[in-house]
Amino acid sequence: MLQVRMTGLCRPNRAKISGIFGRGDMKLYLDSGRAPNPRRVRIFLAEKGVTLPTEAVDLGGQAHKTAAYRAINPMQRLPALVLDDGTVIAESIAICRYIEALHREPPLFGEGALEQALVEMWQRRVEFHLLTVVSHVFRHLHPAMAPLEVPQVAAWGEANKPRVLAFLEFLDGELAGRPYVAGPRFTVADITAVVAVDFMKPAKIAVPEDLAALRRWHAEVSARPSVAKER
Repeated sequence: MLQVRMTGLCRPNRAKISGIFGRGDMKLYLDSGRAPNPRRVRIFLAEKGVTLPTEAVDLGGQAHKTAAYRAINPMQRLPALVLDDGTVIAESIAICRYIEALHREPPLFGEGALEQALVEMWQRRVEFHLLTVVSHVFRHLHPAMAPLEVPQVAAWGEANKPRVLAFLEFLDGELAGRPYVAGPRFTVADITAVVAVDFMKPAKIAVPEDLAALRRWHAEVSARPSVAKER
């Protein structure tokens, strides 16, 4: 039976993983659909050309709340990466950084002090001010989220819609002067941004027609095989 060390999580002791998730060594736990955070990791792996054993966790069926999955990630979130020695890495960007350290090419977190700092800055900006905000709208307004988001606060969902549009306008201005979010080449910041913009569709937020630079960027990034495949 697989032994899992809960490193950096709220259960420091070792736990046994069993039940519906089976047994094995290194494994990446993802959703069975297109949730935004697992999708970020899928796109990142595709860009790297890295393939990992995966296991689908049914979010709609609340499989992430079962005892079996809580033994892997007590925070009951996806994705989670279980290493060969049982160490668990949760959080999308943490998993991506681990993969980046093992597979340097292409450098999706940048190279050198300046580029890495800029990529980090823009990754955080699009995650905190776009993806997270779109998620608030979706989680608090979409009827399908009612069993998972308790309580749903419709006023909070509505309050975040203008914040999404304000950041899109800001990002459009930035993209008018460069091809990608953080600079001249595709990075993890673009992965987070395209996932966020695509997530606007189920959140029922339209991209304004007049944001020409944003639309140009989105079309180009969406044509990448890694993004198109994981749509």
